[in-house]
Amino acid sequence: MEILGATLRICVDDLETTVPFYERLAGGQALRFERGGVQVAAVGCFLLMSGPEAELEVLRKVAATIAVKDVDEAHQVLTDSGAHVLAGPVATPVGRNLIAMHPDGAIYEYVDRNAPE
Repeated sequence: MEILGATLRICVDDLETTVPFYERLAGGQALRFERGGVQVAAVGCFLLMSGPEAELEVLRKVAATIAVKDVDEAHQVLTDSGAHVLAGPVATPVGRNLIAMHPDGAIYEYVDRNAPE
């Protein structure tokens, strides 16, 4: 499994006031979308999330988002290595993802940029 990079996940109270800081910090425009009632802004290596507290409580349990070449391959490697897949793989606005708990209890999201078929 090839890991391409990682994204820092940050839950914020107000996305509109927070995004400009991270756009300037990362030197680029945020890609915005909504998922499950949560407003999301991806900018550089940061994934900013704002929404209902019940949703954010779940999202805070995910330590980081890890970009991989292929989520299906990640699924296979993770399960073969003793990880427990909690959700996915499922389609997202930019590819596919899954959420897995590693044997040490850490929870990570794995994403690829492969368009859903």
